[in-house]
Amino acid sequence: MATASTKYTKTAIILHWLIGFGIIFMFLLGWYMEGLPKEAPKAMGFDLFNLGIYTWQLSEETSPRSFYFNLHKSIGITILGLIVFRIFWRITHPAPALIKTMKAWEKKLANATHHALYLIMVLLPVSGVVMALSSKYGIKWFGIPLAEGLGNEPLRDFFKVTHENIGILLLALFALHVLGVLKHTFVNKDGTLKRMTFK
Repeated sequence: MATASTKYTKTAIILHWLIGFGIIFMFLLGWYMEGLPKEAPKAMGFDLFNLGIYTWQLSEETSPRSFYFNLHKSIGITILGLIVFRIFWRITHPAPALIKTMKAWEKKLANATHHALYLIMVLLPVSGVVMALSSKYGIKWFGIPLAEGLGNEPLRDFFKVTHENIGILLLALFALHVLGVLKHTFVNKDGTLKRMTFK
């Protein structure tokens, strides 16, 4: 079972869940916004996802597609910042030892998956940033201009495909990670999940 010596720090736990849920939200947001029409009436307020829960007010009119794409960029940059901090935290606070009952191949697979996740979690938002910089729109972070767009459509198209492919790879690794957690929780019952909780 997980003990104090095998648990992650509170900061690592918070970052893990923030980034994890953030990535899930970004995939849902990406799926939602791709279905929005390119031509639609502009507005200064948007009922988020038409759920009737919260209306986001803007300082100037914009189309629904532009609003959600800018929201995607803003959250993506925020998550990238959290990922960079998480990597810093991981370097300065090494991960606890894996549970002793894990087999050698399980430890190797777990380590390989974690390293791959870190790499892909960096590459996905970075490719998105390059794609945004290559477009004519540039990047705004929650309405604050950060960089002008280059208007290089061929480069933008290349990184759009790259961004999508990396996203698919991240989904596959994410699924492998979740399956591993489920196996250890319900089959092995070795307390692996407790390593990343406050209990």
